[in-house]
Amino acid sequence: MIEQLPVIPILLFSVIIHEIAHGWMALRLGDPTARDLGRLTLNPLPHIDPIGSVLVPLVSLAATGHVFIAWARPVPVNPANFRNPRRDSVLVSAVGPAANFLLALLCGFAVIGAGVARDALVESDSGLQAQVMQFLLTMFYGGMYINVVLGVFNLIPLPPLDGSHILAAVLPPRAAMAYMRIGFFGVLVVLFAMRMPFVSNAFSALIGGAFAPYRALVELFLR
Repeated sequence: MIEQLPVIPILLFSVIIHEIAHGWMALRLGDPTARDLGRLTLNPLPHIDPIGSVLVPLVSLAATGHVFIAWARPVPVNPANFRNPRRDSVLVSAVGPAANFLLALLCGFAVIGAGVARDALVESDSGLQAQVMQFLLTMFYGGMYINVVLGVFNLIPLPPLDGSHILAAVLPPRAAMAYMRIGFFGVLVVLFAMRMPFVSNAFSALIGGAFAPYRALVELFLR
């Protein structure tokens, strides 16, 4: 459990960036709702969801020793302000997972930097500083992995996850409306399904495939 604690700040920062990305793209496409409500800020207070940002990560950590998932308060978006509602809804939805994959890449670069610094400090007998670099390496490696998980998880095509909005945009309007009525129950379905071995194994395989390029990048520089 202790080794998971450094990952929690990166997890919370990552879900906040995910929501800011939605609001930023919506603003670029003509919808100022998130900006006008003060949601395009790195200040965590407007973004924190008591359940998804605090309770779920802490319960997961206490129960399993790992933090699997978290979420921030969804950024409000008004598709009526979009110039092309169906296309722009896809762009707004897709940019959230894209932000997580970009954060995973940035964490990968941080892992490389911390690893190179650690090795140099070990050679110069700077023990404490080397331990600090090792701590940062562990923290950012965990951040790299958790952002891949967030990106893949949010692309699952069940409401209210981002993948559902992408799928709804290509469905006929009436089918899309019926599909989106699933609402938050979609997350409960996903979490319940994850308890089934074949579903969790398939999800783990997706995560492994998505994480492989990031791990290969790190291993290219750190042996």
